[in-house]
Amino acid sequence: MRDYTERDAAFSKELKAIGERGAGKKSTDARLAPSLSVLRTVVKKGLALHVMFARIVDGVESGLWEPWMAAYGIELRGVNYAKTGERNARIAIDISLAAKATSAFANAGVPNWRSLVAEDAAQIQIEKPTEKEPAKAYAIFFLDAPAG
Repeated sequence: MRDYTERDAAFSKELKAIGERGAGKKSTDARLAPSLSVLRTVVKKGLALHVMFARIVDGVESGLWEPWMAAYGIELRGVNYAKTGERNARIAIDISLAAKATSAFANAGVPNWRSLVAEDAAQIQIEKPTEKEPAKAYAIFFLDAPAG
């Protein structure tokens, strides 16, 4: 059985509020969302996130997209791998308690980053906690979303 801390309790309250509020849908393109500006400048695997996003939209180096995203705690949930046309990528950014993005936002002095990200996100997905696992939460964004 897990031991819970004050940090867990504070996260649970924030996650509950995010779940009740839902996605704000203010800036659903991950390349433009103000809440992700801190993450877009972080360099992992030799590239900044904004460069990775641009390569996904351009359709180059498709075999590297998923490993690139994993370095940030981001999952590629859906994408058009065709050589031409829009990617229409759907990405899920981990906003759970142990999210890889936490340190980047903490270093930038952004205290309530999960709530800010949720305001920009297109969707919020929350998986209930179990006895052995804490809750998992994701903010869903788009890259090169279809017009309309």
